[in-house]
Amino acid sequence: MQRELGSFPIAPSTRARLVAAGFHTLHDVIDFSGSEVSREAGISEESAKEALNIFKSMQLAVDVQIPECFGGNDGETVYMDTESSFRVERLVDIANACVLHCSLITQAHQEEGVCHFIDHRLAMQGFTVNKILSQMYYFSCQDYIELIAHIHTLSDFLAQHLKVKLVVVDSLAFPFRHDLEDLSLRTRLLNTLAQQLISISTHRKLAVILTNQMTTRIGPTESYLVPALGDSWAHAATSRLILNWEGKQRCATLCKSPSQKERTVQYQITHQGFRDVQTSQPQMDTAKPEINPRKRPREDDTK
Repeated sequence: MQRELGSFPIAPSTRARLVAAGFHTLHDVIDFSGSEVSREAGISEESAKEALNIFKSMQLAVDVQIPECFGGNDGETVYMDTESSFRVERLVDIANACVLHCSLITQAHQEEGVCHFIDHRLAMQGFTVNKILSQMYYFSCQDYIELIAHIHTLSDFLAQHLKVKLVVVDSLAFPFRHDLEDLSLRTRLLNTLAQQLISISTHRKLAVILTNQMTTRIGPTESYLVPALGDSWAHAATSRLILNWEGKQRCATLCKSPSQKERTVQYQITHQGFRDVQTSQPQMDTAKPEINPRKRPREDDTK
């Protein structure tokens, strides 16, 4: 995580304030929340969260390749990067953790004598970090024109790679927000891309993940964060998941789904990737039994 912040696609003014506050590399800033970076660097919380919004789609790109005998899809991934924030080192960490997890499941089933552990063992022979990396097809998009071109040719690419089960665009918002000022043209292009991706997802039976960004909307009495591409784009997505902070805790909120109700769960990001938050169980003090104040203490009889 020693990559310099200057190599990331963030605003020059934001980069200058981060460096002046002592944040020179990704390692310096990755463990801070958006509000903490905002306070330390003297930038808006929106700018801080945008700078920290990286690496969240890599977990899905690895998980889609888990063998079917482990409950996975045994698929491949197309990853379109518009922010130049893709890091192979981070992907290797997540892939190593995934392979280790499946290996531990295989070992546990073997020790328990589970009948299908043989399938797991055979699958693990080909499920390696190098295999995961070789099944991810990476496309770098420098502007919205390159992104549109890649999506237009995506159907032909998928026809030659039938195992692709996931398409990631990280992020869809960045090139359209920074390179295209005509809002009417932006809306038409986004709607066209949405229809193309929906058609590809339906016919190829694969998932499409599009990451958005957050921006500040000024209201009559207060300002608040909203998705950057506006309300019209919100209706184009089948499901919407918002990642945010509540205090010092990361939260994921499912705000739109055709089959699930809205709910929020907590999560954490470790060097292994996305993980559940481990809640600590209250410890019982069993050293000394509880004394009932209504009960008279028992006294030894002396004769």
